[in-house]
Order: sequence, then structure tokens, then C-alpha cells
Amino acid sequence: MDRIYELAQPKESKCIWLTSFGPNMVWGNQEPMWPIPPGALKSAATPRLESLSEPKRNLIGGLNRPAFVYSCGRESVILKVSPFAKQASATGRVDYLSNHKRPPTEFKEDRREHTFSCGRQSPIWNVTDPARKAAERERIESLARPKTPHREFLPAREVAFPVRLVSLEYRDQKFGSNQEIETKVSKAAMSSSATPRLEHLARPKSRPDGPFREPMWPVSKSARVATATPRQIELAKAKSVSDGYLPARTIEWPVSKAARKSVATPRTDELSRPIIRATMDHVQFNPDAFIVSEAAKKARCSARIEELSQPLQR
Repeated sequence: MDRIYELAQPKESKCIWLTSFGPNMVWGNQEPMWPIPPGALKSAATPRLESLSEPKRNLIGGLNRPAFVYSCGRESVILKVSPFAKQASATGRVDYLSNHKRPPTEFKEDRREHTFSCGRQSPIWNVTDPARKAAERERIESLARPKTPHREFLPAREVAFPVRLVSLEYRDQKFGSNQEIETKVSKAAMSSSATPRLEHLARPKSRPDGPFREPMWPVSKSARVATATPRQIELAKAKSVSDGYLPARTIEWPVSKAARKSVATPRTDELSRPIIRATMDHVQFNPDAFIVSEAAKKARCSARIEELSQPLQR
């Protein structure tokens, strides 16, 4: 019961004064988030608020259709039918629309599924009288026979139970000549004792618990004095690297005195110089770019250039 009361308590807020924001709210009550000022409580609503607060007009005319009364699947009608509608006669259009959909004239129905549905014992189509009186053929009789087991098939033997010893004539008459019956185990067989060989074979295989050998054992003198053969020495060698293999160089290695005192050749000095390329500002810079030559000043334009220079008349 204490657990139920504990679970019935509302969830407490985990925020603290350092991380909380806004007013202190408690879920489940009708209190507003922010306090309403007294001026708003005493103020009068405007005509626009009063028009918006009016409920939507019911255009059905007082008729309401609750879903729990007229639910889907009920046989009762949703609307009450007036007596005049019950006595009225349908129009030609209503009669035409009430007819069920018919198949086209070219449609031929072979099997009436609505009449002979799946699972019925009656045939799908009617069998004619000549077919009922027709003689059976050998092929039909062979196909109608159930599948027989193999000639050498032996059925499962029945549960062993003690029976009395019977004669062969009674066995042939009762069970058939090919049927064997269970025989009773003799007292000599039940009281016999197994041979030593059978007892030895009946024992489970014994596996001793390890360790099977001590971690340290004495080595014989002949083994300590023995020398390895050339083949054993060859097999005992570790795998070597291939000829010409060079291991990875260390990160730092000493520089020789000759390398430190050597002088670079003129070709090496030439190759070591960096390539200095001029910037695009210097490459494209032309101080005479906007200077008009004297020949251009004295030149005269052609008739075609004068024609193209004229403004377009619209």
C-alpha cells in the first residue's frame, strides 16, 4: 500500500534555483503559467471578443448523431424514416441504380463458386448418366488402387509382452505364416551370468585424470651425451632472411666526416636554388597600356565602323 501511495505522488521537478527558468509550475492543476493582473480580471470584453466567443451555430437543425448510438455495423438506421417515405414508390432511376452489377454478355460461367463452394462433398459440376454407367478400364483401376509398400518392407514390431509358447499351427492360424510373435524369455537366460569377456567389454572406458606426466623428469645419460645429426642441426636453424635483404634504417644515424667536409659541385648549387617566379601583378603590369599611339590618333574609321557606331533607332 505504501508503494501505491508513493507511485501516486506527482513527479517532482529536478531543476534547482541555479538552472531553473520561468515561474514554478506544477503539472495537473488549473493554475495559469503567469499570474493574471487585476486589471485584466476587471476589464470588459470588446465586441470582437464577444463575437469570437460565441459557439458555432448548429446547421443540422437540432439533430445530433452520437457515435456510440449509431455505430458502424448496427442494423438500425442512422436517420428515422418517415411513414411517407415508406409508402412512396421508387422512381425509374432508383430502380435502375438498385439493380446489381451484371457480367457482360460474352462472359461464360463454367463453375458456380457461390453454389459449389470449397469444402462441399457435392461435385463442382453435374455428372451425366452415361458417365455413371460407364465400365471401368484397367488403367483407371490401377490408378485407383492405393500405394502399396515395398515387397521387402518390414513393419514395426509390436511392444514386447510375455506370451505362452504356442505351436506352429496355432501361429499360422492366428498370426499368419510370415508373422512372428514375441517369445517368453527362458528362466535359464534370465538367471545366467555373463562371461568375464562380456564384463570386460561392458566396462566404460577409463580415462585417468591429468597431468599424465610430471613437469620435471630425469634425463638419461645417453640422451645427455648424444650428438645431433646434420639433419637435426639443419632443422634446428631459425628461418633466415633472403639474400640481399636490408633492414629498415634507424630514424637517426651518424653523418660521416667526409660528408660533412664535402663541397657541392656547381651543378648541385644550381639545382638547389629555388625557382623564383614573378607575381601576376608584375607579369600583367604594362605602364603603356592606356597610351594611344600617334598613328591611332591620325587614323580614320571605315564606313562599316561608322555604320555600326550609330545608335539603334527604335
